Amino acid sequence: MTHSDDVRKFLTSRRARITPEEAGLPLYGGNRRVTGLRREEVAMLAGMSVDYYVRLERGNLSGASDSVIEALARALKLDDAETAHLFDLARAATASPRVRRKRSPQAVRPSVQRVVDAITTAPAWVRNDRGDVLASNELGRALYLEMMAEQVTPPNSARFTFLNPKARDFFADWERSADDIVAVLRSTAGKNPYDKDLTDLIGELSTRSEEFRTRWARHDVKYHRTGRKRLHHPIVGDLDLSFEALELPTDPGLRINVYTADPGTPSEDALKVLASWAATQRADEIPVRHPTEAPPS
Repeated sequence: MTHSDDVRKFLTSRRARITPEEAGLPLYGGNRRVTGLRREEVAMLAGMSVDYYVRLERGNLSGASDSVIEALARALKLDDAETAHLFDLARAATASPRVRRKRSPQAVRPSVQRVVDAITTAPAWVRNDRGDVLASNELGRALYLEMMAEQVTPPNSARFTFLNPKARDFFADWERSADDIVAVLRSTAGKNPYDKDLTDLIGELSTRSEEFRTRWARHDVKYHRTGRKRLHHPIVGDLDLSFEALELPTDPGLRINVYTADPGTPSEDALKVLASWAATQRADEIPVRHPTEAPPS
């Protein structure tokens, strides 16, 4: 699918979801052939000619000014994430070849790993925009035990969600988790549509998962910076956790995800049990030297 196709389908899908009543337009008699707004109605609401709006909806955002994009976002009642996505699509239309070759980060700096390791009472991990897990602390590896065990380097949250059957048991609300991760990937594709690693991942998931294809076709986007995760862990059972995604300004595209439990809840107790279990696993991996043995040379 080309960049123009993405623009066209995003704009038409947003136009189709708004009724004239919601847009504050009078509804005249007669049958409407569209469920949402007509093109001429969007053009009127955005203060532009119908011909110009048709050009935009056909995928040609090249040269569209910020004021045009803002007017279009208001007319289509886009939320913050959708507005940012529309701006990303407009920037991508005129991006230079050098910018187009940008790839998702594939490594973290040692100091970032030390920050993650210093978080000892909460699961934490670092991911890039395509969902690759590039670093984690001990409790983070224990929380996402099944994903970390996959024979893929680095582990990828989207691939785990759609291609590993264990994900449906792990995520208590799998449908919502699936919706969220596709919306995040769609946002990422808008910012960087020429990232080969990202397009390869999307191609793989589209080929192997009908659930992914259906969601990808919706063109939904969202911010996924805070919220709750309900999980069913194979070791400690049900968990109800809050998460915060902390962006790393020095490393664009990387975020530290930190999960915490509300104080005094069963989930807090379960996290403590999980931490003890992880520490036991670590201890089992360390060779024990008999007191009478000579130390390694």
